[in-house]
Amino acid sequence: MKILVVEDEPKIGIALKRGLAQENFVVELCDDGEQGLAAALADEYDVIILDRMLPSIGGLEICRKIREAKIKTPILMLTAKSQIHDRVEGLDAGADDYLVKPFSFEELLARIRALLRRPADTMGSILKIADLSLDPANFEVRRGKKRIKLTSTEFALLEYLMRNAGRVISKDKIIGHVWDFDADILPNTVEAYIGSLRRKVDKAFKGQSLIHTIRGFGYKIDEAREK
Repeated sequence: MKILVVEDEPKIGIALKRGLAQENFVVELCDDGEQGLAAALADEYDVIILDRMLPSIGGLEICRKIREAKIKTPILMLTAKSQIHDRVEGLDAGADDYLVKPFSFEELLARIRALLRRPADTMGSILKIADLSLDPANFEVRRGKKRIKLTSTEFALLEYLMRNAGRVISKDKIIGHVWDFDADILPNTVEAYIGSLRRKVDKAFKGQSLIHTIRGFGYKIDEAREK
């Protein structure tokens, strides 16, 4: 899953990027309001973490411009301001959640996971398709009662597909959401990881195949049979 962090305090920004990367998130870090707004408008993210006080353009204005552009990405606003009217301002500007500094990394993670669950009304904290389940909090995947061991990249790829169940996802989108934006990833790398996932998630079981190739377009995961 891909997260945009807009934070001008270097220690906080770097700590967030390192911590989230360890939790298998792909993180893009911006330390300036204009840079952060440009990134938010130009690319797709699963969550945006936005500091309220930023150089050039403040977090409230960035939030408003993101919503004016009809971008529905969940926004978690960070701030040192803890007064109720400050929080109301952030939420009224279009933020989905508000976290006051200083905060614990564990609470930040919990709030990110809560935001990731919101767009999928039918999903709980554990993602499920047929007899396949993925627990993002505990990094656990099962098909039926059998646990499946995945690498961190395989897990991130499967999670991204499952959060977009039924949708065809292009190789470019997969690269952008599963690998760090600085990584030099080729389309055949995606093919290799999809092949590895299929061996572990589909071919190792007698049930129906869930991961499908849509030739010329990309991949999707759902219960429908491949045509």
